[in-house]
Amino acid sequence: MNYQVFDPCKDLSTLVKCYWTLESPKEDNPERQTIVPDGCMEMIFHYGDLYKQYVENGNHIFQPKCFVIGQLTRPLDIEPMGETGIFSVRFYPEGFLPFATIPIKEMENKAISLEQLYGIDGLKIEQLIVNAISTAEKINHIETFLLGSLVLLETINSIIKSTIDTILTANGQLSVAELSKKININRRQLERKFTSAIGLSPKQLSKIIRLQNTLKLLINKKFTSLTALAYEGDYYDQAHFIKDFREFTGLTPKEFYGNNLRMSSLFYGTD
Repeated sequence: MNYQVFDPCKDLSTLVKCYWTLESPKEDNPERQTIVPDGCMEMIFHYGDLYKQYVENGNHIFQPKCFVIGQLTRPLDIEPMGETGIFSVRFYPEGFLPFATIPIKEMENKAISLEQLYGIDGLKIEQLIVNAISTAEKINHIETFLLGSLVLLETINSIIKSTIDTILTANGQLSVAELSKKININRRQLERKFTSAIGLSPKQLSKIIRLQNTLKLLINKKFTSLTALAYEGDYYDQAHFIKDFREFTGLTPKEFYGNNLRMSSLFYGTD
């Protein structure tokens, strides 16, 4: 399995967190992989075989070949159907807003095809990326597309940007009341603007960021017990920690530490 990360150009660096590629040969007995919400939307291009996505009641669908995945509020279970070849654009929490053609909230937990989002232009960029020979060529194509699609950056309200920065700095450990006080905005107004801009409420993003930081400790083994891990994440108690953990991963911390650790370590890295 080969996972690589690449930086965006300067003109996109406030919107795009990174590009990444993942390549892996076909497995005889492929396993389900759990993608945990991280507050970032992604534009995915499968230049390998498609992935199966599990939905309710044990059923599954096949993801589009190229799509944008909306904000996740629950774990996403997927499974490779053959040889993996993925090129992805990972946006900052507010980064997809200038490229959105439908309300971001309507994209929640869904894979929306590029054709549905951008019509013929979506189909064109699909073909360019899928047929590109190198990662450098893929990045060149996607940056040309994104810069050409970019509307005014003023669509990202300064209040939203400031709130996200505050959430990240505090590792998701501030309440919405504390956030609204720090940003000096009415709580309801903050929640309305925030949800419209990034597809998550301030509370949801805070919970996700707090869990992401706790996951990094788990993956990097920087804890002595689950109680210590919960304490480090500023959870009320271990029960509260396990409840939030299960909400976003579908598993208990002990279960996650086993089967899902290898895949997760790719995306969160080790210090």
